[in-house]
Amino acid sequence: MSDWSLEQDIEFVVNSVGEAWASFKNANVFITGGTGFIGCWLLESLLLANQRLNLNVRVTILTRNIEAFRSKSPRLAECSAFSFMCGNVQDFASPEGDFTHVIHAATDASADLNENNPKQMFDTIIQGTRRVLDFAQEKKVSRVLFLSSGAIYGQQSWELENVSEESITAPSCNDPKAAYAEGKRAAEMMCAIYAKQFNIEIVIARIFSLLGPYMELGVHFAAGNFIRDAMAGKTVVVNGNGLPCRSYLYASDLTIWLWSIFAYAKSGKSYNVGSDESVSIKMLAERVSKVVGNGDFKILGASDQGWNLGRYVPSTKLIQHDLGLKRTVSLDDAILRTALWNGWKK
Repeated sequence: MSDWSLEQDIEFVVNSVGEAWASFKNANVFITGGTGFIGCWLLESLLLANQRLNLNVRVTILTRNIEAFRSKSPRLAECSAFSFMCGNVQDFASPEGDFTHVIHAATDASADLNENNPKQMFDTIIQGTRRVLDFAQEKKVSRVLFLSSGAIYGQQSWELENVSEESITAPSCNDPKAAYAEGKRAAEMMCAIYAKQFNIEIVIARIFSLLGPYMELGVHFAAGNFIRDAMAGKTVVVNGNGLPCRSYLYASDLTIWLWSIFAYAKSGKSYNVGSDESVSIKMLAERVSKVVGNGDFKILGASDQGWNLGRYVPSTKLIQHDLGLKRTVSLDDAILRTALWNGWKK
């Protein structure tokens, strides 16, 4: 794995998406959230697919700070097929021209914002989604891909090993900590309304926990924090009891799944996008410390304060059945590749 490169992952994505790329021939795509973690993977794969397959896809990316993105990824920022417009997802001005596809991926999945300003979190999701759907209606686009979240299921019970798309559980509407989850849930309803009332084809990806290049290590996600500390030779520390369970899908698999959903999913369908391999936070700390660090980790056992103290693990049977998709990158490799991209030397 010492010879791994992001380019290899992108090559794998483009090859795996395969015939689905033909669905986007000569497309003009509008993307929100295109400069974030997931957005960068979409752009990386589309850049190579354009070059290899002569797709002639053009993309307009809404961003709040083009200069910051240019510093992060100058190659993507300077691609002639990509144009950028500054604006806020809640009230952006419609760019001129015709558009065929929309990807709505803009959400600040910030635990700090969700905790300290739940109103802003909720408003950003709801008003942003409404603005994007109004734009899609205005431009008469043929397809919309909305990036939702597994959080829409609310607290997954310990008895339920993997939550499926058929689940009718929900977040607590009386808990401000559920602002992000309730916002995504309401946004999905908005997608259903626009699809019915304005005849827009909309497909939805409910995304769970992820790993991979472009993911920030210093924010609230436990996996990123663990990798950051292990890379620095520090003990990996779990502040809580380590019992909550998550699963981690690597970004190359994520990207293959998203393009495939966008190309092939029936309008109105929602798919879980995540790994179905459950791993406790304690187990994750141990895996990270062994793969990247010196093997040292400890559990402090403090009272957990997060939004989801139980399981957060999807069933992926539906996407396997409908689209033939499955996870190809193991958790250990996902951890290792994330660390290597961030400068870790094995």
